[in-house]
Amino acid sequence: MTVIAEYGQILLILACVFGLFMAWGVGANDVANAMGTSVGSKALTIKQAIIIAMIFEFLGAYLAGGAVTATIRKGIIDPAIMAGTPELLVYGMLSALLAAGTWLMIASILGWPVSTTHSIVGAIVGFAAVGISVEAVAWSKVLSIVASWVVSPMLAGTMAFWIFRSVQRLILNTEDPFSSAQRYIPFYMFAVGFLIAMVTILKGLKHVFKDSGFSLSFLQSAGVSTILGLVVAIIGVYFLRNIKRDEANDSGNRFANVERLFAILMVFTACAMAFAHGSNDVANAVGPLAAIISVIKTGSVTTTSAMPSWVLLIGGAGIVIGLATYGFKVMATIGKKITELTPSRGFAAELAAAATVVFASGTGLPISTTHTLVGAVLGVGLARGIGALNLRVVGSIFMSWIVTLPAGAGLAILFFFMFKGIFG
Repeated sequence: MTVIAEYGQILLILACVFGLFMAWGVGANDVANAMGTSVGSKALTIKQAIIIAMIFEFLGAYLAGGAVTATIRKGIIDPAIMAGTPELLVYGMLSALLAAGTWLMIASILGWPVSTTHSIVGAIVGFAAVGISVEAVAWSKVLSIVASWVVSPMLAGTMAFWIFRSVQRLILNTEDPFSSAQRYIPFYMFAVGFLIAMVTILKGLKHVFKDSGFSLSFLQSAGVSTILGLVVAIIGVYFLRNIKRDEANDSGNRFANVERLFAILMVFTACAMAFAHGSNDVANAVGPLAAIISVIKTGSVTTTSAMPSWVLLIGGAGIVIGLATYGFKVMATIGKKITELTPSRGFAAELAAAATVVFASGTGLPISTTHTLVGAVLGVGLARGIGALNLRVVGSIFMSWIVTLPAGAGLAILFFFMFKGIFG
């Protein structure tokens, strides 16, 4: 207890700095994934994508990030084990934030899209297993997270493959692609409206519902989303009528006018995915921070801790700064280096990613948003043949995924003993 009483103020300042650094990493790496398809397909410029992400990621993180957070995300370790030594939880969470933030910075500089959740999970597993005891870690939870490396990209890739195949068959490979697009895009708009509403309800507003004691079953969420999907389709039909065929565009590329229609859809999906991502993944940065604040204030370890609104503000601000300063690197990898994207291909990838998130939320499958989106982009590339993929880039992305957990763990162990040596 004397450690917390003596160094509480310093530990709190360090926690805020490391929390901001981790949120910066989430912005630089993860948010860039959500926007990469929109930028790569030229539906949005980098500047527009950053502005949209800044607004919707921040709103998601601040308004829907949750007032209460589990002390340790995903139930990987039981905080009760450290009840007698609360300072160990403080050292551990500081080291986890610094380790995950450092790994995300390295990955972002190299342009690797890695999972922020896996980075923080790896860091927590590292300090808990080595610094406390191997029994402190719920290894079954860790295994389910490792399983998501395979589940996420395969599921999203398969969906993206068939969604893009349907776009090819119904629209792109017809006699008159523009007329076919006007006929079938309202159905895709319904799918966008439905799935994005589901993502927003299941992921984006999850914490708000939980805090207010309000709950919707999966079927009720589907009912509300169906109505919203119909509204989006009706609004979409109105806009589609106002888009006239530009013969000059068609002369250079017979799909140019069709791609203009898909570009409108991509703005919809980009906004909603950013909101859902901000609300869900801000916890990777602010969860450990809230745990540290709780221990320093109360001197004891609890399984959940209140989330002061200024902590969500730190998370939201860090995400926005990370995206604005370094997001372009990972955006380029997702949007341009895996396969060449157009608005119709980018749309298929984002719709598949949203569908995967909804399916996983309904069935309890462990998924990673990063792996989901990369898998969806791969699926769209495969729909055009294996030659459409840059296999060297794909290989380096897979390697970075495998390295993420051990890298987070190794750095966290190093930092844990460093903090223990300084303050212990």
